[in-house]
Amino acid sequence: MDYETVDAEDFGRSLTGIGLNLLVRDVMREAAFLTKVFGMTAHRVSRDFAIMASGRDVLQLHADHTFHSHPLPSLLPEAGPRGGGIEVRLYECDPDRAADRAAAPEWRATILQQPADKPHGLRECVILCENGYAWVPSRPLKAD
Repeated sequence: MDYETVDAEDFGRSLTGIGLNLLVRDVMREAAFLTKVFGMTAHRVSRDFAIMASGRDVLQLHADHTFHSHPLPSLLPEAGPRGGGIEVRLYECDPDRAADRAAAPEWRATILQQPADKPHGLRECVILCENGYAWVPSRPLKAD
């Protein structure tokens, strides 16, 4: 599918499984963060919406104002972090490189947990973006 040219109806009909849609204050800024820090590919980026691809998986970014007739925005804080309690795991993303990139002051990100080898077979870290979502880049550890 060509994410640059697909119309909204065809894109919507193509979605399967579990979808991830993040409401953000600034779509273009969040798309730039996800591209630069985690190596995602951004498509159809506007002030309202973006399709973000990570490997074969896609997620969507929507600006708050695009959900004007949806009940969710009434639950969002005016300021501060959002997304408490959710981790967005990126299983094919180098946590060391992502943490280095996220540490740049321009992203206003917080490294909640430095890259480390975990007992569940992954090297990972936890990065909180300025919208308050916890991103967990990880890669498998080599088997003994």
